[in-house]
Amino acid sequence: MLPEPNFPVKPDEFIGRRVHLDTFSEALRHSGTTGRMASFAVLGDWGIGKSSLLLKLAATCSDFRMLPVTLSVSKDVSDYMKFAEALCDRLAHALLTSDSIATRVRTEIENWKLTRLSVGALTIDRQARRYFLSSGSALLRHALLEAWSHFIRPAYAGAIFFLDDLHNLATPTVQDTALIVRDQFQSFGIEGVNLSVCFTAKRDYFSGIRSFAEPAVRFYNNCPLEPFNLEETAEYTRAVFGSTGLDSQRLAEWLYGKTLGHPYFLAFISRELWSHYHARPFVDAMHLWPIVFSRLEQGKFNTDLAQLSEKEAALLRAVAQGDDDEFNPAPFVQNFPHQYFKRLGERGLLIRAGRGRYKLYHPLFRQFLQQGN
Repeated sequence: MLPEPNFPVKPDEFIGRRVHLDTFSEALRHSGTTGRMASFAVLGDWGIGKSSLLLKLAATCSDFRMLPVTLSVSKDVSDYMKFAEALCDRLAHALLTSDSIATRVRTEIENWKLTRLSVGALTIDRQARRYFLSSGSALLRHALLEAWSHFIRPAYAGAIFFLDDLHNLATPTVQDTALIVRDQFQSFGIEGVNLSVCFTAKRDYFSGIRSFAEPAVRFYNNCPLEPFNLEETAEYTRAVFGSTGLDSQRLAEWLYGKTLGHPYFLAFISRELWSHYHARPFVDAMHLWPIVFSRLEQGKFNTDLAQLSEKEAALLRAVAQGDDDEFNPAPFVQNFPHQYFKRLGERGLLIRAGRGRYKLYHPLFRQFLQQGN
């Protein structure tokens, strides 16, 4: 397996996350009896492997006669109406490329794809945000119920919508989006329509709604992603370096010490080592660390800082000089107002470690900032 840190892992090369995979498979088996599939929320920080897990979960659907429909929610999906339209397009694509759909039905699907948005022709006041959002919900409900009756139910036990980066759909707020999606798919389950959703989002996706909208949280099976443990790191190392003459277990322990099991950094460093090994085989990777870390600075950390203002970069460097991994903003707020912490958190460079506590997103980034000073 060739490490590719900038792309999701292919499902047939996926490693680890056994608990999450087993939980999802059990839900699929249960849905075969009940006719209702549970919905899932895959939550985690940047680079932790959310998209890779989502693709792997989608790939397991074929064993259970479930139609997977995938959609990457980009920031240009600015409201729920556009989201509904994009989801319908992806559903039509999934149906048209499905091996379970008879050829004669494909023409019907093409016609449905062209006409399904007729309800979207209603005059909508875009300033009335809640009416506009409810119209998006009406469109999605109309289209999905129609697709369920005519195309999905005759060929499948149900369909699962895999939505990557749902936090990008945040108009008017993330809280409203979470409630709307929950209400939409819960109503399908109540009516015996086996449509569910599995989405990825930032770790704190539900943090702003727990106090007043707990049903929106309880509706999903939460799957928080943590870094790989040592066993998963060793499995990954064997997959990449198993055909070489390197001691995979020793290398895995060294990699785990550097990356703490973070999938992105594990893949990035492994790619560099793999390239060096195939150019000039070595026995011990440790002597290559200065070269690898320099590549990490150029390929990742300098890019992180390039998106920041001088003041934001100065805050990160100040934080990196502290003695503890976690810190309280209080000592810094005189020079750096709270809005800086918020912006750096939105960019994924700072992570909330608890109430009133932050940390840099990885110790290697901290090391880079310290050396920069």
